[in-house]
Amino acid sequence: MRIDDWFLTDRERGNPATSLPAWCAGNRAEPLVHGSTYFARLAEEVAAMAAGDYVFFTDWRGDPDQRLTDAGPTIRELLVAAAERGVIVKGLVWRSHLDAIQYSEQENRHLGEDIEKAGGEVLLDQRVRVGGSHHQKLIVLRHPRDPARDVAFAGGIDLCHSRRDDAGHQGDPQALPMAQVYGEHPPWHDVQLMLHGPVVGALDDCFRERWQDKTALDARRPLAYLRDRIFGADLSVGTLPARPPDPPPAGPHLVQVLRTYADKHPPYPFAPDGERSIARAYIKAVRRARSLIYVEDQYLWSAEVARLFATALRENPELHLMVVVPRHADVDGRFALPPNQVGRVRAVQVCRAAAADRVHVFDVENHAGTPVYVHAKVCVVDDTWSSVGSDNLNRRSWSHDSELSCAVLDTELDPREPADPGGRGDGARAFARSLRLELLREHLDRADGDDADLIDPRQAVEVVRKAADALQSWHDGGRVGERPPGRLRPHRPERLPARTRMWAAPLYRLVYDPDGRPWRLRRRRMW
Repeated sequence: MRIDDWFLTDRERGNPATSLPAWCAGNRAEPLVHGSTYFARLAEEVAAMAAGDYVFFTDWRGDPDQRLTDAGPTIRELLVAAAERGVIVKGLVWRSHLDAIQYSEQENRHLGEDIEKAGGEVLLDQRVRVGGSHHQKLIVLRHPRDPARDVAFAGGIDLCHSRRDDAGHQGDPQALPMAQVYGEHPPWHDVQLMLHGPVVGALDDCFRERWQDKTALDARRPLAYLRDRIFGADLSVGTLPARPPDPPPAGPHLVQVLRTYADKHPPYPFAPDGERSIARAYIKAVRRARSLIYVEDQYLWSAEVARLFATALRENPELHLMVVVPRHADVDGRFALPPNQVGRVRAVQVCRAAAADRVHVFDVENHAGTPVYVHAKVCVVDDTWSSVGSDNLNRRSWSHDSELSCAVLDTELDPREPADPGGRGDGARAFARSLRLELLREHLDRADGDDADLIDPRQAVEVVRKAADALQSWHDGGRVGERPPGRLRPHRPERLPARTRMWAAPLYRLVYDPDGRPWRLRRRRMW
């Protein structure tokens, strides 16, 4: 297998200003499914850090009182204690829009203030395109005296309320308000990667590029500028510790760090025309798909992204697309809900128009029948290439907000048949296949190892479809008798009246799913 058959080359990344390597070899990537799994590992790793070590983190939202385990510590307690031990703590958290529209400026500000009192430094960062956000979820832990212990966490899980759920999907005891259908403690499905090896150095560089941007933190935000001056906010940017060498090799995984940065003014010095390597990586991988594209995503709601899958389905008559999405949007309301719905309906229509019998879209519920909010951002192509990140399958994530994802190619083959599901000679890879099977086992209520009928991607499609149909039939029949095993049901997108689509569609395109590409790329329909 040629690595650049799947991974982007430096030229294909399209951002010569970045210092990132094309990819990193010799890594160990471990998927942490569920916030409870991730938070416990994070707490353990940070608690073991000592004076002279450092923590870098970026986040979309940070709730200081979020507990990492039932017994604690909270996010605040974990990072404050580390700073008090002499660990260098530096953070970049999105400044956010106003809390009045249910974002998180106050929470992010409080987290930063608590850490800074202990000697750390957290910047509220609004250096984004107008209407955009910093959506990256990254933590880098470095140990200059013992680099073999270096580790990074990257994926879809924020350091905030609602994320600490587990396989039982009863929800986080500390929950954010969501659409009423999800209940008081919304069940939450999510995935984060834990990474060892040289890629930790590349992720360290990602943080440093953003931190060292000389643009003012409140640039082109007049209200933020006035508030900061009135209340005397500290907008100075401190120095970072010297960058240590990359950690030593730790495993068999090749990892490519992928990002989105918008084309904005003033530009990012490390991405003056923006960066859209996430979009470009998906395009390259999906075009190689021949057997199964497995996706879990919070927002499959862009027709432009859906056309990529539709083209692959038309050109490859044996290819199947399996998608796991939330059953409902995370918001209620006469005006907030329809723009969330209209994009999903259109995206699913585009895919099904290409191959209705080979597009399989499911949503998830817990054993009580409460829908599970799917926040994961995962893709596995032909059990070879896989990606876990912060990005969703929409224009916003592919061009407008800052995003961070890691694609993984395993040098170890999975010998189980079919040994080469894509038929290209690339072979099934241990990491990608194991990730897909782990996710499907949970969705089907299977024990570890109970997946012999899921290994073949095409057989897996039939097994999953039959299980989802059985659960749906049980619901349709009044829930009489024993509940069938499994948690997936066929996804049935809501139909919107034409008069609603007339106003919801433009709002969706302009506000909910904006385009952050340069005009020359938009005109050419390129990323």
